[in-house]
Amino acid sequence: MIKRVFWMSIGITIGVIAVRRLSDAKNTLGPAGLNQAVSTAADALQNFADAFRDGMNEREGDLRTALGMDTGDTVAATMTAVRR
Repeated sequence: MIKRVFWMSIGITIGVIAVRRLSDAKNTLGPAGLNQAVSTAADALQNFADAFRDGMNEREGDLRTALGMDTGDTVAATMTAVRR
């Protein structure tokens, strides 16, 4: 009798864990989970691009200072002026 109760409780526990894991997987693989994953990836990419641009502008300023070209113009502004 005690063995049956023990194995039944083990079976119920495994069943509850399986149902929870399946429902979590369903939520993450569904449309809402996919939207959240894409949004997170897009935010990370945007943050990387912003940090890259900031570093690029800082390095450009350092190079202009080192070369004695402290006019305050950036490469983008110079290229725009040349194209006009």
